[in-house]
Amino acid sequence: MTSERVYLAVFVQYFMRKAKVKTLENTIPQSLIETMKKQKYHFVGKHSSVKRCRWLYETLIHNRPCYKQKFYGIKTHQCIQMTPATFYCTQRCLFCWRAQSGDLQIKWNEMKFPKWDPPEEIVEGSIKAQLAILSGYKGNPKTNQQKLREALTPKHAAISLTGEPTLYEHIGELIQAFHRRGFTTFLVSNGTMPEVLAKLSEEPTQLYISVCAPNESTYKRVCRPQIPKAWERLNETLSLLPSFKCPTVIRITLVRGLNMENVEEYAKLIEKANPTYVEPKAYMHVGFSRLRLSYDNMPSYTEIREFAAKLSEEIDYNIINESEDSRVVLLSKLEKAIKFGNS
Repeated sequence: MTSERVYLAVFVQYFMRKAKVKTLENTIPQSLIETMKKQKYHFVGKHSSVKRCRWLYETLIHNRPCYKQKFYGIKTHQCIQMTPATFYCTQRCLFCWRAQSGDLQIKWNEMKFPKWDPPEEIVEGSIKAQLAILSGYKGNPKTNQQKLREALTPKHAAISLTGEPTLYEHIGELIQAFHRRGFTTFLVSNGTMPEVLAKLSEEPTQLYISVCAPNESTYKRVCRPQIPKAWERLNETLSLLPSFKCPTVIRITLVRGLNMENVEEYAKLIEKANPTYVEPKAYMHVGFSRLRLSYDNMPSYTEIREFAAKLSEEIDYNIINESEDSRVVLLSKLEKAIKFGNS
């Protein structure tokens, strides 16, 4: 066990001794909520949350934007990273940064849902949470004041923080509520709820589907589904993807030693989905994934670039952009990505 993982384990044990574990019917253990608050999660209502992205800090302090700004024109300092399903997911991916049942010596049912909050309340609460996060930058002399002023009017929602957002039964209405306020939206899903995606009342600005295994055996080992026939359901989503009017993305989170082989099988899945883009991206050794994986599982940028080049040879997609800092490569049939500048 690395020193980093030992530190995290010691922190969890210490907190468990100090915190009173309190589980009520249809609620989440209070000790989990307090731990997440210490990690700077801002809770919105019963089940949603907002968290400062690392790149918000980087762009305000060091003028280094997120790769999504480079690829798609989304202004990093005007982006809210949020989720309507903080504690709930159909998978328990080894590489996920979120707290999963059992990670904190606390267990809860990730498939037992609350009475869902209304979309308008989530949007309003998310904006307020983002403004609270930004208030901490006002006194920092290193803050880019022009960007901070612009950041106070957020324009983009990355519906991707943690959990599976399509479990929230009003996800289409949530997207619509953001759009009514002039936001762009990127929805990130693991693809295990095809019936929800098929009936969205409003499409996001861009839809991401995570495909982090080339075949069912790897999928079960790496993504650890919690529902029956999850692999079949993911493939149903991939077959559904060509029907979307918005740009679509296949996101492949790559973990060294786990899912970086069988490029030709990934290619077959991509051909079925015919997405606008493919994003091979490195697993990052952060959050609670450090309890499940080691630092050595994090691929280098060179490895991601090599994987993308092999994948490009298998499918009719070219490498059109890349970000070494984020260890991600963008492939597409387009010559240039569609940009959604928001000001």
